[in-house]
Amino acid sequence: MTKCIAFHSYKGGTGKTTLAANLAALLAKNGHRVFLLDLDVYAPSLQSYFKADPKKLINDFLFEDAELTEVVTDFTPLIDELLHSNRSNNQIKDKEHGQLWVGFSSRKKEEIYKMDDIHPVWSPAMGKQSTSKMQLLRRFILLTELLHSEYQADYIIIDTSPGIRYWSINALTVADTLLLTLKMGDLDIDGTTTLVAEIYDSFTKFGTKAFLLWNRVAGFCIPHNAADVNTTTASLQTEASENLVPPVIRDSSLLTKQQTDFLTSKTEMKVITSIPCYCDIQFSTREFLTVLEHPHHPFTKQFQQLVQALET
Repeated sequence: MTKCIAFHSYKGGTGKTTLAANLAALLAKNGHRVFLLDLDVYAPSLQSYFKADPKKLINDFLFEDAELTEVVTDFTPLIDELLHSNRSNNQIKDKEHGQLWVGFSSRKKEEIYKMDDIHPVWSPAMGKQSTSKMQLLRRFILLTELLHSEYQADYIIIDTSPGIRYWSINALTVADTLLLTLKMGDLDIDGTTTLVAEIYDSFTKFGTKAFLLWNRVAGFCIPHNAADVNTTTASLQTEASENLVPPVIRDSSLLTKQQTDFLTSKTEMKVITSIPCYCDIQFSTREFLTVLEHPHHPFTKQFQQLVQALET
């Protein structure tokens, strides 16, 4: 049975695209057939992330200008390449992996406008006016159904637009698991709490699973001006120095339990996992599928825990 997981957030900047791409890659590495879809139609970024230039896009399928086979790109060879590189360095053992396809959305402004700026059309079959938006939604539902029936997808991972927007809600509607991504801050917490009350309660009432995914947790990178940071970070630096253990490999759960409990009490949603902020990733020239390029990185370990949580 195909599992459909949507990454959503109250506002932008929470790292949804990076999280969705890395989860999809790790699931494929573990042997699954995975489809990663960019439904952040207002600000799509997966094309930039994968440095791809496809001829056909999800928009084309929705407007019946392309077949499904034309709008999903097979990135399995890329997984082969990254895993082979690691095998050559004796970092991981040989293991049969699955497959990864990616569907991109158009970044052209006229295509973005077209997704929302649609006028009603006459439908003779219905004998009344029906909005083209509804037709696009039916095409999107058809797309996910075809991925199940024709491609035997194990997972469909959807990167959505933040906030309460038409295509965000559509993505949440077809998913059976929702990962509401946020960072620790008043704007994120207040907005997320509003999303839960206004939107998520309606989905969970009918059986959809929904979790918080806390991203970029502070306290795992030691800044150069450590003397000026808070007591928690400073004490972590001291402990790391005394034990000659880099703070980057510390167990995040030891530092975040109180805050995750706070998030749960505030939103009444469970935190499925927390992803620490690591400087080598956050400030790298280009973060790209870290879970494949650096299989022993603590960032990857957190994603492995996320996969375990999603599969239970």
